[in-house]
Amino acid sequence: MPLVVPGLQSKDGASSSGGDDWMNKLMGKKLGDAHDEVTFAKQDLPKEHRVLQPDSMSTMDHKPERLNIHVDEDGTVKNVRYG
Repeated sequence: MPLVVPGLQSKDGASSSGGDDWMNKLMGKKLGDAHDEVTFAKQDLPKEHRVLQPDSMSTMDHKPERLNIHVDEDGTVKNVRYG
């Protein structure tokens, strides 16, 4: 049976640092319909995700499988994390 450490692993056993992979893919890019050097295609995001605009309201529920993508005023990704 695998060791599960709260806060370090999600319930499916994946490391919570999986957000680092998404951070590398998304940081500094905008979300759009197709991939190019400045855009990441929305359809390639995980099923459980949400995009958070500055000053937008969001629920405080904790979902370790949900990818939270924080963007600035012009839609550029500034932070990515699970939770």
